[in-house]
Amino acid sequence: MGIFSRLTDIVNSNITALLDKAEDPSKMIRMIVQEMEDTLVEVRSDAARLIADRKEIARRLGKLQDAQTEWQKRAELAISRNREDLARAALVEKAKIAELVKALGTDDAILNERMANLDADIHRLQAKLSEAKAKQTSLMARAQTANARLSVREQLYDGRVDGALARFDFIEKKLDEVEGRVEAFDMGKGKTLADEIADLEAESEIDAELAKLKASAGQQA
Repeated sequence: MGIFSRLTDIVNSNITALLDKAEDPSKMIRMIVQEMEDTLVEVRSDAARLIADRKEIARRLGKLQDAQTEWQKRAELAISRNREDLARAALVEKAKIAELVKALGTDDAILNERMANLDADIHRLQAKLSEAKAKQTSLMARAQTANARLSVREQLYDGRVDGALARFDFIEKKLDEVEGRVEAFDMGKGKTLADEIADLEAESEIDAELAKLKASAGQQA
């Protein structure tokens, strides 16, 4: 069973309200769009039939008007030959055709009014279909965002992230142990040659500074 029972229901529909009431808005909007597209196809088919009917009426009117002209010529010919009886008969035939022309003109006016109404309906339906498709695009974007956020939340709370952090802590702890063992090997060892040379260089700098101080003190004295 469709969401809408007729074209008027679609035109007067409140898409937002329908989606608010739906248990599954995504499914509902797909159904709305599909039904609107199907209805648009039906309305366009009706319009195509009306156009074909009007063209048929136009062809018949053309033929009838030609026939009227022909009967008029025959009446004139009969009068010119003093055949009033034939002229009268020709005018009667012309009058019959005129009645048909009038009837077809009425039918064409009715079809034209229906065409105008269908054209307005198609414009309104297209506007509603555009609105529905915009809602569909918005819902799809919201769904993608929500699914992405849900995926992040699931990863945060399913223990995998905590497990990864715990593994990092374990690795850091192991590195601390290795570094401690290295430092332990260095404990208790005497100074290296490089250390002793560095100490000599430091002592030389101190001796030089001390000599400068003594020289400065001697000059002041």
